[in-house]
Amino acid sequence: MTAPRASAQRALFVITILTGSFLLFLVQPMVARMALPRLGGAPNVWNSAMLVYQALLLAGYGYAHWLGGLAFRRQAAIHLGLLVLAALWLPLRLADLPAPAPGWEALRVPALLALTVGPVFLLVSAQAPLMQRWYALDPSAGEPWALYAASNLGSFAGLLAYPLLAEPLLSLRAQAWAWTAGYGLLIVLVALAARARRRLAQAAPVAAEEDWSEESGRVGWRRILLWLALAAVPSGLMLSTTTHLTTDIFAMPLLWVIPLGLYLLSFVVSFSDRRRIAWAVTVSTPFVMMLAGGMAMASRSAGTMAMVLASVLLLFMVCVALHGRLYDARPDPRRLTLFYFVMAAGGALGGLFTALIAPMLFDWVWEHPLLVLAAAALLPRQYLFDLSRLPGTSPAMRLLAAAALAGLALFLAWQLGGLPLEEEAGQERALLALGIALCGVLLVPWRPAFVALLALLMLVQGGTETIRDSLDGRRSRSYFGIYTVRDYPDQQVRLLSQGTTLHGEQSTDPARRRSPTTYYGPSSGVGLAFAQAPALYGPAARIGVVGLGAGTLACYHRPGQAWHFFEIDPKVLGYSRSRTFTYLSDCAPDARVVIGDARIELARMPRGSFDLLAIDAFSSDAIPLHLLTDEALGIYLDALAPDGLLLIHISNRFIDLEPVLAAAARGRGLAAAIRTDNPVRENMLTASSWVLLTRDAAQLARLRALDRAHPWDPLAPPGGRVWTDDHASIMPYIRWRHFLVKQ
Repeated sequence: MTAPRASAQRALFVITILTGSFLLFLVQPMVARMALPRLGGAPNVWNSAMLVYQALLLAGYGYAHWLGGLAFRRQAAIHLGLLVLAALWLPLRLADLPAPAPGWEALRVPALLALTVGPVFLLVSAQAPLMQRWYALDPSAGEPWALYAASNLGSFAGLLAYPLLAEPLLSLRAQAWAWTAGYGLLIVLVALAARARRRLAQAAPVAAEEDWSEESGRVGWRRILLWLALAAVPSGLMLSTTTHLTTDIFAMPLLWVIPLGLYLLSFVVSFSDRRRIAWAVTVSTPFVMMLAGGMAMASRSAGTMAMVLASVLLLFMVCVALHGRLYDARPDPRRLTLFYFVMAAGGALGGLFTALIAPMLFDWVWEHPLLVLAAAALLPRQYLFDLSRLPGTSPAMRLLAAAALAGLALFLAWQLGGLPLEEEAGQERALLALGIALCGVLLVPWRPAFVALLALLMLVQGGTETIRDSLDGRRSRSYFGIYTVRDYPDQQVRLLSQGTTLHGEQSTDPARRRSPTTYYGPSSGVGLAFAQAPALYGPAARIGVVGLGAGTLACYHRPGQAWHFFEIDPKVLGYSRSRTFTYLSDCAPDARVVIGDARIELARMPRGSFDLLAIDAFSSDAIPLHLLTDEALGIYLDALAPDGLLLIHISNRFIDLEPVLAAAARGRGLAAAIRTDNPVRENMLTASSWVLLTRDAAQLARLRALDRAHPWDPLAPPGGRVWTDDHASIMPYIRWRHFLVKQ
C-alpha cells in the first residue's frame, strides 16, 4: 500500500472512531436530560445511569469480540445490517414505564435508560474495538492502540459539547434529530471503512479458544484478572469521586462532567505511542495520592475549589497510572477485542460496586477511600526514588532506612492527629501532611508500608471523625442521598444535612423546640406567607409543601388547616417518625405525607387542592431543573386554587434562578415578587430567597399590606427563554465567581 493511501485509510478509521465515540458520550447526558422529569437529579441517579452505560458498553465490546471471530465479509454485513436495524429506535424518545414503588428507584433507572437507548448505544459502543480490529487487518498499517486514544478524545469532546453547546442551543427534540443525523453519518463511515478493507476479506479470524490459553505467551487468567482490576478501580473511583465531591466537598452544577472527562482523557495519555507524559504522571502519582488521597475520608465541606482540584487531580493521575499499566499489559493485536471486552467488564464491575453495592453496604461514601487504597496497591512499579535498590548499600541498610522513614511518618501522623480539624490549624496541618507525604513517596517500593501509611493519613485527616459518625449512628444513606444528624449540646441545636446542604435545624431546648429556623424563619418569604394564611384564606387554609427535610415548616400549622407534605425519600420521613426531629409530630401530627416524586404526585391531586404551595426540594445544592420548567409550573398552578400563592425556594450559591422564574411568570402572565431575607444567624436563622407567584395580583397586594415591615421586591428582569422539559440550560445563570471563594 502506498504511503498516501495508507495515511488516508488511517484518517478514515480515526474519523470513524472519533465520530462513534463523540455520539456515544453526547447521547449519555442527552438521554439523562430526557429522563430528568421522571428521575430527578440526585447524584445516585447519575451513578445509576453510568452503570447502565457501562453495562451496555460491556455488551457492545462483547459483541465486537464475537464479531471479530467471523470472516471479515460477514463482520461487515452483520454490523452494517444491525446499525441500519437499530435506526428504528431513532429519533430517541423516552420509553414509557410506570413510576416505581418507593424503594425500587434503583431498578427503574437502568430499565428506563436501557429501553430508551440500549440498541443504538450497544452498537455504537462497539465502534472503537471493532474499527481498531479492522484497521489492524492490514499488516502494513501498524499497531492500532493509539486509535483507542482517539476514541477517548472523541468521547471527551462529546461530553463537553453537550452542556456547552447542545443543551443551551437546542431543544431535546432538535438534539434527538441532530444525533440521528450523526448516526446516519456513522453508518456511512463504517461502510467506507469496510470498503477500505475489502481486499482483506479472506483474512483468517482468530479462534476464540486461543485467547484463553497460557501456552506460547498467549493470554491467561492471571493476566485477565489483572486487566479486570486495572479497569475496575479507575471506573469505580471516577464514580466515587463524583459522589464524594457532590456530597461532602463542594456541591456545584455540572461537577459530574469533570471526573468523567478526566477519566476519558486518562486513556488519551495512557494509550499514546509517546510514553513520556504517562511515565511522568505515573511516577508523580504516589506524592499526589498521599496529599489528596489522604483526605479521602474527610466528610466536612471544604467550601472552596481547593479540595475539588485536589480530588480531580488525584483521579486523573491514578487513572493515567493504572491505565498506563493496563496498556503495558496489552496483548497481541489479534486479541484486541478480548482485551477491550475484559476492560469493559472491569469498568462495569467498578460501576456496579460504586453505584449499586456500596449504597446498600455503607452509610457514607466509604467506597471512595477503599478505592483509593486499592489504587495505591495497584500502582505500577515505576519510582522517582527507589530506595529498595540504592547502589552501595546492603539490603539490611535499606530495610533500616525504610523502618526509620516509617517511624518518622508515624510520629508526624501522631502530631497531625492531635491538631483540630478547624481552619485555624490549617497551615500546621498542611506542613505535617507534606512531611508524611514525602516519607510515603520514599516508601513506595515497600508497597504494604506505603498503603498502610496512606490509610493512616486518611484517619488523621478527618477519617476518625467520619468513622465516629458512622459508629454513633449519626448518618444514613439512601438512593437519594447521604444524611447526617449532628447534635451541638452547648448550643442546644440538632441539625440535618445532606453533604453541603442544610436540610433543617431544631433547638433541643423544649421552650424553643417549635420555633422555625434556618431558611424558614418568621421574616422569610415562606414564613410571611404561611403566617398570614388564616388572614388570607380563613381558618381552614389548605397548605402543601414539596420537600419535608426536618419538617420545620410544620411549625406554621394552625388548628383546622389541612397540610400535605411531598417527600421523595422515605429515609427523610423516618427522621420525623422516629422523633429525631419533632416539628411534624409536635406541630402538625395530622399532616399527610406523600412519598414520591412531587411532579407526579401533585399531578394526581384534584385541581385547586391548595391555597398555599411551597416548593423546597434542593438536594446538595443540585438544581431540581425538572421542578422549575414551564410544565412543572403548570402542574403547580393546577394544584392551586385560582387565588392561591405559589412559593419557590431559590437560595443557591452557584445558580441565579430569579431570572428563570421571572421569565416563567411573564410567560404565564403571573404576578410575582421575591423576598430576600438576611436574618441574624445567632438566632438559628439562615439567609434565604423565596419567589412568590400567583394568578391573583390582588392576593399578593393583600399579603404585602398585612406586613409592611417585611417588603416583597419585584423580580429581576426575565433572563432568556422559559425553561421547558424540552429545553432548559443552567449555563447562562451560573455564578462563576462563587466557585473561587468560600460562601
